[in-house]
Amino acid sequence: MKKMTVLSALLMGIAGMTGAALAAYPDKPVRVVVPYDPGTGPDILARALGQQLGAKWDVAVVVENRPGASTGIGTAYVQNAAADGYTLMLVANTLVLNKSLRPQAQYDPINGLDAVVPVAIGQLTLVAHPSLGVKTVGELLKLAKEKPGQVDYGSPGNGTPHHLTFELFKQATKADMTHVPFSTTGGAVQALLGGHVKTMFLPIHVAMPHVESQKLTILSSGGTQRARATPKVPSLTEAAGIELDGDIWYGLYAPKGTPAAIVNTLNADVNAVLSMDNVKQTFERQGLMPTGGEAKALADLTRDDLKKWTDVVKAAGIQED
Repeated sequence: MKKMTVLSALLMGIAGMTGAALAAYPDKPVRVVVPYDPGTGPDILARALGQQLGAKWDVAVVVENRPGASTGIGTAYVQNAAADGYTLMLVANTLVLNKSLRPQAQYDPINGLDAVVPVAIGQLTLVAHPSLGVKTVGELLKLAKEKPGQVDYGSPGNGTPHHLTFELFKQATKADMTHVPFSTTGGAVQALLGGHVKTMFLPIHVAMPHVESQKLTILSSGGTQRARATPKVPSLTEAAGIELDGDIWYGLYAPKGTPAAIVNTLNADVNAVLSMDNVKQTFERQGLMPTGGEAKALADLTRDDLKKWTDVVKAAGIQED
């Protein structure tokens, strides 16, 4: 009995120390890895969140860019980091797009990471060069039917959101259009503006200046709902009569096995920051809508989108570059 009493006291002491350690989180600098170049959308979001979280916690929040391999380098680094809440990652749905195209990528978005909080959603919009002579999705589909394989569309490369969303669109509508990949978003946009490719899905904040200057024609917003920025433009669901969700989403992740108490703290604090007016304004300037929500919502989205895009890649026979 005495041994049991001593053991119980020891276990209670350990539990108390663990609880105290979790209660003190964070008590040293936190790194947020961004697997993209500086100045990109996810980098801007991470820095906006980091500034506010650092002020809230009274610790430094350091954004660390680790680009390469379509987010693979930074993601693998975070997956292999200590699961203590001091290394996090802010990433777009490139996380699952890359894995669907490259199953051999050295990370596992389901079993290697813990979802912490959904951060934002950005809508794509379907645009066309005026020389194509179409002003609606219906007209684009009619032209593609009349000239199978002769209407080409651009993207920043195989497996990018722009590419796979168009492939999903093609599969849903049975349209026969030809993919022309470029190595960067800028290169693809310049080709579209020059009429060298005729149509493309673009993030709405990238497309709108060219739409307003009449260099591009907007056909629809890219998801199931109309975009806030273009309330008079039909969604793709309205325009084509198909249920197609091509939104780009952004989420915060931690290494697998991060204590639930830390994940809960991060989730609550990021949700609080996302409700701040100045943070909302920063996101809106990037054409993004802050979302927030439970960790489970991001975990479910990660799992469901990985399956969806894996199916799209297989059906289209897409090969990595």
